[in-house]
Amino acid sequence: YPAVLKNALDIASRPAGQSCWAGKPGAILTVSPGHMGGFGASRHLRQVLSFLDIRMMNQPEGYIADITAALDEQGAISDERMQAHLRKAATAINDWMEQQAP
Repeated sequence: YPAVLKNALDIASRPAGQSCWAGKPGAILTVSPGHMGGFGASRHLRQVLSFLDIRMMNQPEGYIADITAALDEQGAISDERMQAHLRKAATAINDWMEQQAP
């Protein structure tokens, strides 16, 4: 995952015992032009977020592979199956966040 995200996670988790992440809900959705859809980065990020006591959504996992095949010339998602998949993922993430609200 990107260094800027790592830095943000590190800074907001300090000082020890006062992390602003503790108890917050989280979810991961990766997008990649390759065939693995960010699987490795997602697995590593999930470990880090769990260590920071972020309550992670476990299912559905979102690995969007070959994203460039779903884009039109302007970069918009033109593939209807991909649009439906992303709507389903967004709904699941929204439902998870609402369930975790105090």
